[in-house]
Amino acid sequence: MNDVMVDVHGVHKSFGPLEVLRGVDLQVRAGEVTVILGPSGSGKSTLLRTINHLEKVDRGWISIDGELIGYRRSEDRRATRRAPVEGGGGRRAGKLRELKEKEVLKQRTHIGFVFQNFNLFPHLTVLENLVEAPVSALRRPRKDAEEAARRLLDRVGLADRTDAYPRQLSGGQQQRVAIARALALEPKVLLFDEPTSALDPELVGEVLDVIKDLARTGTTMVVVTHEIGFAREVADTVVFMDGGVVVEQGPPAAVLDTPRHERTRAFLSKVL
Repeated sequence: MNDVMVDVHGVHKSFGPLEVLRGVDLQVRAGEVTVILGPSGSGKSTLLRTINHLEKVDRGWISIDGELIGYRRSEDRRATRRAPVEGGGGRRAGKLRELKEKEVLKQRTHIGFVFQNFNLFPHLTVLENLVEAPVSALRRPRKDAEEAARRLLDRVGLADRTDAYPRQLSGGQQQRVAIARALALEPKVLLFDEPTSALDPELVGEVLDVIKDLARTGTTMVVVTHEIGFAREVADTVVFMDGGVVVEQGPPAAVLDTPRHERTRAFLSKVL
């Protein structure tokens, strides 16, 4: 597949005086897996959060499947509130206006997000965690949503835990439920923010196996991780970030085995 699913263009993001993203450009093609590596504080997680508009960009723009996320160009009357300049010059440059929260929430149904710490609803069963969003956000009939949820739980190896509560599951099981919950909305892209970082070492493999299975079925994914072996095995593109910029990117063999940039080589020498 050659179509661009995620397009990040000239994105800047600051928190007060701290500039976390300093003009990030990134393209992820449909059906491909992009793995983002980098030291703590390099902007990896912030970049993910801007893709689904959990963090608003200060400059630049992001689109999913050709649709701007969180904003409309200023001539669109559905948009509200002044927002960043697009940047980059040319035909697309100009003012953007931020969408209303209701419209942003609708866009997020197309962007699955799997967090470090699972973020399951503790008062809901495993099945209810998966059914909640399709019923409330997409207005799907509960019966249909439950049937789809059971299929997804079987896919992640948890068909027998539908009535359990998150506190009754291991960390690896909770993360697999979180992945199934993200898939329940049938998103166009899945974002993973260090999905194994909160797990005991012996549980990491079961979560990575689920993500590998998704990769084999052509799910478009952006994965922030420190798992170099996973990146080498699964990624179509490896991106190395440092200091809020993309230092280099390319096929796993190129970035991991023969990195061009000294900063990439220094990072890999400490983690390989």
